[in-house]
Amino acid sequence: MDLLHQLGELFLAAAPTAILVFLFYFFLRWSFFRPLLQVLADRQARIEGSHQHAESLTAAAQEKQRACREALRKARGEVLAEQESARRLVLEERGKVIRQARSRAGEEVQAAKARLANEIEAARKALETSGQQLAEEVARAILEPAGEAR
Repeated sequence: MDLLHQLGELFLAAAPTAILVFLFYFFLRWSFFRPLLQVLADRQARIEGSHQHAESLTAAAQEKQRACREALRKARGEVLAEQESARRLVLEERGKVIRQARSRAGEEVQAAKARLANEIEAARKALETSGQQLAEEVARAILEPAGEAR
């Protein structure tokens, strides 16, 4: 029985300490752990909000990137169309210049043929004239010595 009495006294002596520990626990829970848990919950909420904001920014950036790619594709198409148009104009201008050059060359060839024909005709007339004169001189040369010998 003495042992039970000593245990009772020990529990009675430990009761104020146990009460103080429970009071200290509730005090710490109220003054330290609850604000700490609130700060951690706020931090987690801000982290999730930041993640959602980052995801929305990523989506917006991807949309802008898609729009930029689309604008770039459209601009490239316009540049290619302009280049094709300019190329066609250059080819048409080149064709026009070539046709004019061919026309001028044809005219020059016709003029040269006409000049050559005129020169040939003049040479033929000169040859006919000189041929006649030469024939007369030959005939005279042949006839004169024969006429002197008689």
